[in-house]
Amino acid sequence: MGDATPPRKPCPGRPRRRSTMAHAARLAEDDPAAFQSYVIVAASAFITLAVIAHTVPYFPIDLTITRALQAYHGHLFARGMFWVSWIGFMPQVIFVVLGVAGALFAAGLRWEGTATLFAACGALLGSIVKIVVYRPRPSANLIHVFQQLPSSGFPSGHVLEFTTFGGFLIFLAFTLLKPSAFRTGLLTALGLLIGLMGLSRIYQGQHWFSDVMGAYLFGSLWLMLTIRLYRWGKTRFFPHQPVAPNPAREEA
Repeated sequence: MGDATPPRKPCPGRPRRRSTMAHAARLAEDDPAAFQSYVIVAASAFITLAVIAHTVPYFPIDLTITRALQAYHGHLFARGMFWVSWIGFMPQVIFVVLGVAGALFAAGLRWEGTATLFAACGALLGSIVKIVVYRPRPSANLIHVFQQLPSSGFPSGHVLEFTTFGGFLIFLAFTLLKPSAFRTGLLTALGLLIGLMGLSRIYQGQHWFSDVMGAYLFGSLWLMLTIRLYRWGKTRFFPHQPVAPNPAREEA
C-alpha cells in the first residue's frame, strides 16, 4: 500500500477567502480604525437626521417612497407586511425576546442570554429619543395609514428593536454555530426579518422612510455596543466558554 497523500498546504500567495460576515463580526477587534470611523459616521448621521426630524414633519422622499410602496395592492404582500409588523408590537415582542433569552439560559449560555436582553433594551432608549425629537407620524391626509398610533414617529421602535435584537442573534448564530444549512437558514431568516420590518412600517403608513433609516442607524450603534459588552464580559465571567472564534485565525 502506498504512502498516504500528505495534506495540501495553503499557498502563501493565495490566502483563503474570508466571509464578509466574518469581517463584520470582527470589525471592532481586528480593525479598530474602521470601527471608530463607522461609529463616528453613523452617530453623526443619526444626530443630524434627528435634529432635522425635530423641525420637519417629513421629507419629500418620504412621501414619494410611501406612495410608491402603497401603490401595490397585492393581498399576500399586504398580509405579509401586517404579520411582520405584528411581531414587533406589545405584548408579542416581549414574549419573543424573553423566549429567546430564556432558551439561551436553558442551553447554558447565560451571558449570551443576558447580552440578548441588553440588545433588546435599545428600544427603551429609542423611546426616550422619540420623546425628545417628537416628530408626528404620517398623516392620513397624505397617505393610507393602517392604524393611527399615539407615540411620535422618529425613530421607528419596531425597526430599532429588531435591528438590535435580531442583529445580535445574527452575530451569535454566525460566531457560535458551525457552518450548516440550519445556520445559513437562520441567518437568512433573521436578515430578512430586519429588512422587512422597515418595509412593513412604511407600507402600513405608520412611519416615514427617514424614521426607519434613523432606527437602522441608531440600532447599528446599539448593536455594536452590545457586541463590545458581550466580548468584554465573556472573557471575564465565562472564560471556559468559546468567544466568537475568528474564522481567519482558524483557517491560518
